[in-house]
Amino acid sequence: MYTNYAIATCITIEDMKSPLRLTTMDIGSSSHLSIVTNSSLVRSGSKYIIAMSGAIVPAGSSAEDDGVIVVKTTTVGGRKSEGIICDAPMLGWGSTNSGVPVFLTGSEYVNGDTPPSSKPGRGVVGGGGEVREDMKVETEPLFEKKMTKEEKKAAAKAKREAKRAAKEAGK
Repeated sequence: MYTNYAIATCITIEDMKSPLRLTTMDIGSSSHLSIVTNSSLVRSGSKYIIAMSGAIVPAGSSAEDDGVIVVKTTTVGGRKSEGIICDAPMLGWGSTNSGVPVFLTGSEYVNGDTPPSSKPGRGVVGGGGEVREDMKVETEPLFEKKMTKEEKKAAAKAKREAKRAAKEAGK
């Protein structure tokens, strides 16, 4: 599914003619790729998923499908670009966050490795859906929880009984 896709760390960013930026991506084993992007969200030192020359975008598609892009090394703004920094739809992870580069955190993501098969979430190990224990946080809810029908009936009954007991005590 992820042929010619890799995890990479952005090591340099050079501003070009707005909005373009030239990034140098470390894909492991001392290999670097130059990728021109128009995203202002890419940061030096952060890990991303990139589609290299020969990759089919969106991932998992066939070159014959309508609307697919076969990534090629090309010149953008006068600079060589050897790939694309991927967003979630490019990876087949749903249609949200189009245009927002997928940012990876965690030591389990190694430059040059194949991307995870599903979208990693906050506190998720490897995108498998298990929340790490150290990421669980107990917080007070913003709003008070509404009572269920049974709880409302019990509260009304207790209020009636308290009122009846107070009335009888006053006699």
